[in-house]
Amino acid sequence: MGKETRTVIVAGVGGQGILLASNLLSEAAMEAGYDVKKSEIHGMSQRGGDVISTVRFGEKVYSPIVGLGAADVILAFEKLEAMRNLPYLRKDGTVIVNDYRIDPLPVASGYMEYPEGIIEFLRERVKTIALDARQLAEKAGNIRTMNVVMLGVLSKSLDIPEETWLRVIERRVPKKAVEANKVAFRLGREVAENAEL
Repeated sequence: MGKETRTVIVAGVGGQGILLASNLLSEAAMEAGYDVKKSEIHGMSQRGGDVISTVRFGEKVYSPIVGLGAADVILAFEKLEAMRNLPYLRKDGTVIVNDYRIDPLPVASGYMEYPEGIIEFLRERVKTIALDARQLAEKAGNIRTMNVVMLGVLSKSLDIPEETWLRVIERRVPKKAVEANKVAFRLGREVAENAEL
């Protein structure tokens, strides 16, 4: 049987390492023998605006574009971004969400309220794995590894060997941060094991 096509939406806010995460995912999938297509949409990414990257991989993938109700996983680095992208998720898809809040500009400037109860909202509708990736990144020794913690959670549900992920991390992150990123990745995998992904 061929490799089935999987679609992952990586969503968050500028500065959270979304593009590095989607590059690591793409490279790991390619190394595992998948055909990969990736697209990126930058909002005001320099100013804390939303950033979305779609990664699709399988036997043969013709387009990175994902329609409504078609993504297998939403990997959200910020909880409001998880809610915003929910329409793209399949009914039986999974949301992996960092229980972390970054106020978008309309909230920061007082025009809007930040919605309450986002995690509960998600859990009522779809399979949701919520975690505090910031705390795990601190435990790994580098706050900037939040994105790799999130990838660690995601990795348990994909048919890509752990060694492949670790090799790609070694190649792609700054030398001085390799060990912290490897620890962060493993901490994320532990979250997924406990959530029985």
